[in-house]
Amino acid sequence: MERSSTKVSIQHPNASDCRLVGILEQIASDQPTQGRKLALILHGTLGHKDYLFQKALSNKLPLDSFRFDFRGNNESGGVWKQGALHEDFEDLQAVVAYLKSGYGYVIDLVVGHSRGAIAGFHWIAASEDGRKASAFVNVSGRYRMERIVESDGVKLWLEAFKKQGFYEWEASVARKKIRVTVTPDDLKSFVNWDTSFVWTQFPSHTHVLSVHGLQDRVVPPYDAVIYTHALGNRSPGTATLHYVETADHNFTGQKDVVVDAILRWLEDKERGVLKPVGVSLGEGHKAYL
Repeated sequence: MERSSTKVSIQHPNASDCRLVGILEQIASDQPTQGRKLALILHGTLGHKDYLFQKALSNKLPLDSFRFDFRGNNESGGVWKQGALHEDFEDLQAVVAYLKSGYGYVIDLVVGHSRGAIAGFHWIAASEDGRKASAFVNVSGRYRMERIVESDGVKLWLEAFKKQGFYEWEASVARKKIRVTVTPDDLKSFVNWDTSFVWTQFPSHTHVLSVHGLQDRVVPPYDAVIYTHALGNRSPGTATLHYVETADHNFTGQKDVVVDAILRWLEDKERGVLKPVGVSLGEGHKAYL
């Protein structure tokens, strides 16, 4: 399928210093978009719209897609904050409002990695447009927020908090060196974020796929089991768990594995063969249920 890519800059309605920059991928750009289904693809902490599997997925999805940099990340303006998950929700609201008013799109699929998965879960459950989505993909998403303090990186934060009251995080984003500040309040806000709403408030019709690497040292793979269990008692929505034995948190060197898992799951969804609670494995593996 021929596709066109358009860079879009969206003025944030709640932050005058912030424009959210994203890429709109369209399968048929010469056709009307009013009422057309769209996928949102969300990156994780200090990521960007084109890292990991995001760009590769957008080029293979059977529908138009939009991927963007959350505020304070890469090309988008504003200030990044470790604990400001509520601002991720505001960013999503701003993006969707723009895509609805400017193009007439209907959000049907959301794919989120890590922090983007946390944001996606919340947006689907808490927004009018989100609750209409038929499908959500959770890649490496965290459920037990408090377990972040067990990771090696956050242990460095805690040491710095004791010494100087904050941590300066140096990272490389889109091949550019950046430095951000993390405070104890940031960490507290992140840890206190409530994910338990998925048990009672997530839409009953939205199908969910959780993809997680068993070598993930950032988010425990068991968190994907919790999400699948929480969402497995809904109807007609289903919950599917796809583990990748050799993958880490970012699926380093295995982006095609993530893309293929999502595409196969979407095909099964369209064929109506998803089980209420299922396990999906890669080629050459058998699921024991």
